[in-house]
Amino acid sequence: MHILVVDDEEKQRDLLAGFLRKKGYAVTTLASGKEAIEKNRTTGFDLAILDLKMPEVDGIETITRMREIDPETYFIILTGYGTVESAVEAMRCGAYDYINKPINLDELELLIERIYKEQTLHQELAALRDEIKEDVKFESFVADSKKMKDVLALISRVAKSNSTALLLGQSGTGKELVARLIHEASPRKNNRFIAISCAALPETLLESELFGYERGAFSGAEKRKIGKFELAHRGTLFLDEIGDLPLSIQVKLLRVLQEFTFERLGSNTPINVDVRLISATNQDLKKKIADGTFREDLYYRLNVITIEIPPLKDRREDIKPLTAHSIKKFSRKHNKQVKGITKDALSHLMRYDWPGNVRELENVIERAVVLCRSELIDVTDIPLRTGADTPHYESEILKDVEREHIKTVLQKVNWNLSEAAKRLGIHRNTLRLKIKEYGIEKK
Repeated sequence: MHILVVDDEEKQRDLLAGFLRKKGYAVTTLASGKEAIEKNRTTGFDLAILDLKMPEVDGIETITRMREIDPETYFIILTGYGTVESAVEAMRCGAYDYINKPINLDELELLIERIYKEQTLHQELAALRDEIKEDVKFESFVADSKKMKDVLALISRVAKSNSTALLLGQSGTGKELVARLIHEASPRKNNRFIAISCAALPETLLESELFGYERGAFSGAEKRKIGKFELAHRGTLFLDEIGDLPLSIQVKLLRVLQEFTFERLGSNTPINVDVRLISATNQDLKKKIADGTFREDLYYRLNVITIEIPPLKDRREDIKPLTAHSIKKFSRKHNKQVKGITKDALSHLMRYDWPGNVRELENVIERAVVLCRSELIDVTDIPLRTGADTPHYESEILKDVEREHIKTVLQKVNWNLSEAAKRLGIHRNTLRLKIKEYGIEKK
């Protein structure tokens, strides 16, 4: 937490600053409200402790003008007068609370702790809203094969430590699910699990997502943003596709792992974090080290514990339970009465090599559930292909699923396009294009 102390009395400033620094807070001190307003244009503060009576610009006016610059800052007013009127006026203008002089430092410490908890709660709620938008759901671990049971046993041992873990495996094998399981089985389970893909964002955006930024840090930064590392404090941060992390950010990540501290973009104030890092990749990091595209020192920091997740073709015993689990899951999702799969269809699934692994299997089963006309999925519902046709086929699967899902939502809302777009999480114009593309007609 970065705290600003503003008081025209030097002894009072030094007393407060010394006390707060001993408690581990980053502190900036200024002598006037005018200086505080100017400083706030370039630096964000989590909390500002202001004297009520100051020359030129008093505490109440300082609060008003600082809130215009950064509405997320909290304020505590110091008053030597202790009148109800001054306290009410300060609270009305945006102060969180007030303290009478001479200051009771124990009371001040408790007040700051309360503010910190409230700020943390607001940040978690904002992150939770983002998570709900992304429709992130934790599914149970399904495995019958010895290889995956060995992975599960390793997860239970790894979860008890705070060591960094590196998950290796092909795309679609379930690396994020394993990371979530580690978190859920760890002492950190009551805190946040934050996931981010290093391949999904451009370099500049990825840096701001990881470390956050201050208002005015760059063009378009209109207010302070809390990064993923801060949100994952005392929890777990999962970095997927770590092999795609740009070298410039690798340097910063290495520093966090070494010192557990970083700065938001546009700030020089260090932020200390307690984060358990789990990363994942489908790439050969040793080859990337040899190519000069991945730092060797970072690799050894990430690779304290390695968990290799085998491809689905090497654990065919899991195909049957995964299929049963997926049928139940997608039957509920699409409101279908599909109860199972025929023996011939299951044999068909068992013979296929699944280059897209568990993710491809789920796509195939979802399509089959959507298009199935009976209570059992049959061979005709899962026309699997091989070789060069597979990527195209997976694309067709996703299109079929999307088409049927859009039709279902439109029917539920009686073709109210605004409501349908809202439920689908897309713009109404995008929905219109999808309806045209898929030839969906109102019955």
